[in-house]
Amino acid sequence: MSEEAVLNTNPITPPAQSLYTPFNVVAGIILIVGFIVTILRFTGGLGAVTNLNDNYPWGIWIGFDLLAGVALAAGGFVTSAAVYIFGMKRYHSAVRPAILTGFLGYALVVIALHYDVGRPWRLPYPFIAQQGTTSILFEVAACVALYLTVLFIEFSPAAMEWLGLRRARNIVIKLTMVLTIFGVILSTLHQSSLGAMFLIAPSKLHPLWYSSHLPVYFFISSIIAGLSMVIFESSLSHRYFAHKMDQTHLDEKEGVAFGFAKAAALVLFGYFAIKVVGIAMDNNWHYLTTGYGAWFLVEMLGFVALPCFLYAVGAREKNLNLIKWTSALAVLGIVLNRLNICVIAFNYHLPSDEKYVPHWMEIAISLFVVTLGVVAFRFIVTRMPILYAHPDYQEEH
Repeated sequence: MSEEAVLNTNPITPPAQSLYTPFNVVAGIILIVGFIVTILRFTGGLGAVTNLNDNYPWGIWIGFDLLAGVALAAGGFVTSAAVYIFGMKRYHSAVRPAILTGFLGYALVVIALHYDVGRPWRLPYPFIAQQGTTSILFEVAACVALYLTVLFIEFSPAAMEWLGLRRARNIVIKLTMVLTIFGVILSTLHQSSLGAMFLIAPSKLHPLWYSSHLPVYFFISSIIAGLSMVIFESSLSHRYFAHKMDQTHLDEKEGVAFGFAKAAALVLFGYFAIKVVGIAMDNNWHYLTTGYGAWFLVEMLGFVALPCFLYAVGAREKNLNLIKWTSALAVLGIVLNRLNICVIAFNYHLPSDEKYVPHWMEIAISLFVVTLGVVAFRFIVTRMPILYAHPDYQEEH
């Protein structure tokens, strides 16, 4: 191993930097504004900071922070399943970053949910009072809570290595396969159930997005989101945290990108096919000539078919830059799909002056939550063995 690689495996303390970097300044402004809006939200209620109403009880806090957030956090179960269940050990270097991204994603979803719930302190009530346990929302809440716990346990070995807790770390490592299987089961349940929630609103959701197969659509698209998010996160990590990576992570960078790009292309192709079949089964072709139909085609052609083609070309031609940009396009497509279902194509029959437009404070809170995640990710990867194998445990990785 080269001298540079040896240095990269050491859990060094981050070098001293000026606090007045562009990232810190922008992040600091967003966090301060978000903190102020948070106070307004919990002192003045939902009406003080949102444009939500009886027609639109769910806005971008659900469409973006929850629905898109849960989908984009799917990289954890996708990557761990590929490595530990299907034996694709060549992607092992991507597991810990993916688990961390998934853990932070689900944690932030829970935090964001507190803003949307009118009385957030009542969130644990269904588990205590055993009321409403037949609701699909209860199933989603239970699975998300359990999976967040699983992700925390899966992430904990990195923290234990950092803290020197070898015995506790070894116990958790022995549970890897059980945790992976449990995580895949829970993810399958709640990713699909998020789509099932909209099955009760056939008269409100536009027919091009409404389907009895919504649970299937949500689950398959979450796999796309997970694969794309791993590539996207890996690209950013290699750009900004390459100094924290050991030689294994540096050497496996391209292999992870090309392998996940191939998988994403196949899943995108399947997703596009079943969506077309869904339109045919419901005989909704005539809606494609409407304004909403044009917007649906933008989503399907621009954010499903195009990424599918670009991923395939990038993997075939070994074009890493093309794959990186395609991952960003695919991630944006997942966000667009969730917003279409929850906000844009919801209550499509209402006149334009009654449509929901998010308040700037709603957007500020969403940016606040995302920024919290970025800051937390940056803090962890610069201190804990996420992008490198801890030198005291290299033989055990």
